[in-house]
Amino acid sequence: MIIDCHGHYTTAPKSLEDWRNRQIAGLKDPAATPKVSELRIGDDELAQTIEQNQLKKMRERGSDLTIFSPRASFMAHHLGDFQTSSTWASICNELIHRVTKLFPDHFIGAAMLPQSPGVRPETCIPEMKRCIEEYGFVGINLNPDPSGGHWREPPLSDRWWYPIYEQMVEYDIPAMVHVSTSCNACFHTTGAHYLNADTTAFMQCLTSNLFKDFPTLRFIIPHGGGAVPYHWGRFRGLAQDMKLPPLKDHLLNNLFFDTCVYHQPGIDLLTKVIPVDNILFASEMIGAVRGIDPETGHPYDDTKRFIDGAKSLSEADRAKIFEGNSRRVFPRLDASLKRRGA
Repeated sequence: MIIDCHGHYTTAPKSLEDWRNRQIAGLKDPAATPKVSELRIGDDELAQTIEQNQLKKMRERGSDLTIFSPRASFMAHHLGDFQTSSTWASICNELIHRVTKLFPDHFIGAAMLPQSPGVRPETCIPEMKRCIEEYGFVGINLNPDPSGGHWREPPLSDRWWYPIYEQMVEYDIPAMVHVSTSCNACFHTTGAHYLNADTTAFMQCLTSNLFKDFPTLRFIIPHGGGAVPYHWGRFRGLAQDMKLPPLKDHLLNNLFFDTCVYHQPGIDLLTKVIPVDNILFASEMIGAVRGIDPETGHPYDDTKRFIDGAKSLSEADRAKIFEGNSRRVFPRLDASLKRRGA
């Protein structure tokens, strides 16, 4: 089985975006705020958006199951207040649940949290519980910067975040550390803000004892870890200067990296630097980079080709990256697959 741990519903019906635009307009004119009941999307329309897009490409490229979550750039936690985010997260998570019910063999959910700048993270717990207990989701996306590129929240190592971590440990679920839209003109959303956040999250963990407090806490750092693999020597040296344990002991029981890296040399570097046990297959398909690479003639986000082409990997290594590691990092996914006999 080939499991893609990083998929977003980027092809949702346009009526979802239209409803969101009305909700945003309502921040200035409350009379314009739409009711949740005004958003009507039928199962046939949902199915069409998946069958003609994600599922079609999964079949073409040979992947079997995607851990699916709401569109990351649409989370936009910096807009409005907690109630704005709560309503929006509930709508988006319900759509993901409906997709997983329509295509149970191919999609399983991960939740968007209703984060809001300056609002304590424990306000997100009811939505997390709903998604795990009622919808059968297997993980969450955690935004370390709800301010949208201004970084006003405490670091991930701060006790501010501990209520979320306590709930994660109780449910035995991981979080993908994933920011949303940048509203800071200095940082392009997908080209800078995402990769900056990946690197920043890693460094926040490195300079803390977070995993002593939560030894079973698990984070997936997406997009290949940002700058982390390329600067592994820098991070090892900084940890050494800070009198911290070697990174393999200090972080690698808890941090994992996905393969959303869109060229062969990048995957080759990732798989040579980061231990195979810490790499999860992912494509972020129909995401940030959707075009055809003129140097190869293949889509940039067809990352399976790069895992297959990584000469340093054995077949046992590929089996871990494609399936085994995701089942280990997402125990609820593993349990769901076992119930299906997979």
